[in-house]
Amino acid sequence: MEILRNPNFDFMKYRRFWVTVSVLTILAGLFGIFFLGRLNFGVDFAGGTQLTLKFRDRPDVEALRDLIGRAGIREAVIQTFGSEGSNEFIVRTPIIGGSEEGSAALVLPALNARFNPDLRGTDLNQIGAPTLADLLIPVDPDGVGTERARDHYTGVAESVMAQRKARGLFSSWDQVREAGGLSPAALESLRGSTMLGSFAVLGLENVSPQVGAELRQRGILAVVGALVGMLLYIWVRFELRFGVGATMATLHDVLITLGLYAWFGYEFNLTTVAAFLTLIGYSVNDTVVTFDRVRENLRKSRSVDTLTLLNKSINQTLSRTILTGGTTILVSLVLYLYGGDVIRGFAFVMFVGVIVGTYSSIFIASPFALLWERWFGMGGRFGRAGAAAKPARANR
Repeated sequence: MEILRNPNFDFMKYRRFWVTVSVLTILAGLFGIFFLGRLNFGVDFAGGTQLTLKFRDRPDVEALRDLIGRAGIREAVIQTFGSEGSNEFIVRTPIIGGSEEGSAALVLPALNARFNPDLRGTDLNQIGAPTLADLLIPVDPDGVGTERARDHYTGVAESVMAQRKARGLFSSWDQVREAGGLSPAALESLRGSTMLGSFAVLGLENVSPQVGAELRQRGILAVVGALVGMLLYIWVRFELRFGVGATMATLHDVLITLGLYAWFGYEFNLTTVAAFLTLIGYSVNDTVVTFDRVRENLRKSRSVDTLTLLNKSINQTLSRTILTGGTTILVSLVLYLYGGDVIRGFAFVMFVGVIVGTYSSIFIASPFALLWERWFGMGGRFGRAGAAAKPARANR
């Protein structure tokens, strides 16, 4: 399928302008990351505690921040989470020295004192399946006997937790009753030993600074390793000059997308690293298609100068580049708009990265392959064509 028939755009004519634009954009991103600290490292890399909470009634964010501050935790980051009206929040707090449990041991009691002042016993909205099973096993409300109690009530507890996960928070015992496998006797036992608080803990994550630093290092190594691997592959599959062009284009895509990601303030975590690795694969694939056509044209046209040959190859693959990039951009945009907060950062990387990657396949990869050949190529095909073209340009 072709959306453009026989295009004949002189892309290489403006290569210096677009390379300059890219360099300035990269510098702006690096300035924001290294001088302004705009890169928002998540708990995965920075260490600390992340609590995902759902409230029955929407609390005031500033009051929530003040409450956590009075509990002895400074610089807590609180942001809304989920859809509008879901009353879900993410609370991220820094490392607390000497505490294996992180800040949860301070945050949850403070929240209970404010939102559950009449809390007696265990809050069913704040425990997990193992704790719930341990509450039911000694009582054995279903009378299954000692030998079967562990397996039976573990299944019941998991069913109750699955029901809570689907709802986010139990606000009435009628909602608890809907859990599969929960007998009336077990329900009455829970009503006597637990209560339904005003908020639920949807997620709790603690990462030490040592683990965060290790994950950060491994994330960087993963991205660098992917770039080096792509360079070696294209060097073997094509030629070194093409490998350099593809690697520079991919590095360009990563740096520009990372800079924009930092300026927009999205959380940088392990999911973001996965998005950048996906972007690297897409970017190289798009560039390889263009270079494959360049190689074919090198065999067919031995007397054509380098710039003409590069323009011809880019124009011949332009329809494919637009179609592939356009469909991926459309899917990434839908994912960004409707995918929810959890994967919004991932979708942003893919949306912006594919746009930048499509652009770099045209304006970055080929100019750098040409530049490498002219600087270091000794008698290569590009070198001879480039040398032949120089007098013609000098006489203009």
